[in-house]
Formats: sequence, C-alpha cells, structure tokens
Amino acid sequence: MMKSKLFWLGLALMLIISIGLYFKKPEAVQVQLAVVSAGQVELTVSNTRAGTIKACYRSRLSLPVGGQIDELLVKDGDSVKKDQVLIRLWNKDQQARLKEVIAQLAVARQVVVESCQKAELNQRERKRLAGLAAKKLVSADALDNASTQAIIAAAGCEKAKANVERAKSNVSLQHAVLEKTALTAPFAGVIAEINGEIGEYITPSPSGVATPPAVDLIGENCLYVSAPIDEIEAAKIRQGMSVNVTLDAFRGEPFSGVVTRIAPYVKELEKQARTVDIDVKLLDEEQQKKLLIGYSADIDIIIEQHKKTLRLPTEAIINGHQVLAYTASSGRLTLKNFTPGISNWHFTEVKEGLVEGEQVLLSLDVDGAVDGAKVSTEHD
Repeated sequence: MMKSKLFWLGLALMLIISIGLYFKKPEAVQVQLAVVSAGQVELTVSNTRAGTIKACYRSRLSLPVGGQIDELLVKDGDSVKKDQVLIRLWNKDQQARLKEVIAQLAVARQVVVESCQKAELNQRERKRLAGLAAKKLVSADALDNASTQAIIAAAGCEKAKANVERAKSNVSLQHAVLEKTALTAPFAGVIAEINGEIGEYITPSPSGVATPPAVDLIGENCLYVSAPIDEIEAAKIRQGMSVNVTLDAFRGEPFSGVVTRIAPYVKELEKQARTVDIDVKLLDEEQQKKLLIGYSADIDIIIEQHKKTLRLPTEAIINGHQVLAYTASSGRLTLKNFTPGISNWHFTEVKEGLVEGEQVLLSLDVDGAVDGAKVSTEHD
C-alpha cells in the first residue's frame, strides 16, 4: 500500500514539473533597435589613406647667392607682408658698384648734351655754307668739309645716346645683383622657420643637393587637404563637389570643403594600391585659424545626396538587402527583404520594403538574435 502511494506521488510530481516546463516562456534576448526614419543620405567617396592639412601658399626660400648674413629682420612666428625683406647679406661692395654705374650714367647723359649740341651747331653751319655756295660766295670744298663735320657730329650724338642706354643697363644690372643679397617674401604669410644667424655664411645649394631653406614661409588663412583616393573611385569625382572633412585633432567637429583639384595622374606607390591625389579647399576661415599645417585629415566627397528620404543605419543591414524587423505585438524578429538606394558608412536609403517608424535590429552581433527570436528592448 505504501509503495502504491509513493508511486502515484512521484508520478504527480513529474507531471507538475513537465507542465511547468511546457508552459515556461523562453527567456527573451535583449537587443538594441533602430527606427526607419526620414533624413538625409549621401553617397560618398573616402580617402584610402590619411590626408594632410597643407597651406595654399608655402615657400622654402633661399638666397641665390652666397654671403654673410648682415641683417636678420624677422624671427619664427612673425607675420610678414608681400615683398618685405627677411634677410639681407653684407653688400657694401655691391652698393659701391651701384653708385659707380649711377655716376657713369650721369656722365653719359652729360656727354649726350655736349655731343648733340655740337651736332646741331655743325648742321646749322652746313646749311649756312650751302646758301653761300649757291651764290658762289664759298668754295665747294668748304661746303663739303662742313657737310662731313655735320655727319661726324650727328654720329657722335647718336653714339653718346647709345652710351646712355648702356649705362642704364649697367645700373639695372647692378640693381639686380644688389637685390640678390636680400631675401624678400613672395607673398604675405607667417615665418615657420629660419635657418641662420647674423654673421653666418649662406651658401647656395649645389645642383641636386638639398639643403635646409633659409626661411620657411607659410601663407595665412588659406589651407587645404590633400588626400589619396582609390583610382576606381576617383573617376566619380568632379571639381566643385562638396566634401565633409574630419580631423583626429578635432573629433566631433565637422569641417566643410570643396574639391579644387584632381591630380592628372595615378600614383603607383604600391602595385595593388594605386591612388589619385585630391585637393580640398576648406571653406570656413575661422576654423582654419586653429589648424596646424601637417594635421591628418579624412575626406568624404559627396557624389550624390538625397534629402528627406527614408533611411536606416547601415550597420543594421544583412547581406546588403535584408533586416531583422521587430514586431511589437509578438515581441519577435522577422527577416525582411528591402530595396536599398544610395548608401554610406552611416545610413542607407530605403526605396521599398520598409515603412517609416518600423523598428529593426541594430545590434547584429547579439547571440540568439535571429529570425523568429523572442526579444526585448532596453526599454522593456
């Protein structure tokens, strides 16, 4: 009798456990969802390697002649104007030569006055004797002699004028030689670096031998980004296209630009990574003021832009055209197909298959978040 009771008790217990297991709900997988909504989607082309902030105008200046630095008129960080003298070499010998040729020019001009006045006098004398010869009052020999003297005097006048032009050329030459002893700014900018001190000698670089520049001058308030683009993607780019620029030094701050140059050749730095250099001008002058030459930068060139179009996060897409849609009534995920449009790293356009407000799985790497799975959101 006791054994019979234990049997039925055990059977009842097993039945209760079975019923409990049968009706027990599976634990829902917690996931993160994204909402299909209207917004802007851009088709972009990005750089293959980091770009670089560069100055629109930058010159590494050196003097064309050697000599001793006599005046160093600027220092690192100075702002300079166009044609401002930066460095001047010792040039007293050149100044003396210039004064000498200027004096020679003055003498040559004075000779012109004397020679040409004499030529005019001889010409008047020839005319006077010609009148007398017509009346048989002077001999033909006297007239011939006067004509010859007039011709010689006129030639002397022209020679004196030619000497003036030669003297002017000498003055210009010595001015040019003197100018070579002064290094001037070809444009307004900031002095980035100076190599040299007063009293030091500067020697021009021999052909094919690179030496540090005397002055590194950078133009102000004009910066651009130079970045390499894959040769295949470069074919889509045109001058004037808008560009989104990001910098590691200013994370989260957007910079706007425009394509100003597409290199007319392909770089072959690596056999399997051929690129085309793209130059992007930065548009905001206030933002440019806080940037440093040499900062790394990334560019996203906008090839096509759709505003107020239906979109979803690109990271929610499976196989390029599928998503796991969430049904609130059942709390389950359903694999759905949709037709994508243009896309970038952040958003993909939805042409068909999904509606605004629909929720889709964003966290695709969650274990158990598959088609038909019971899920709960972070807000459930």
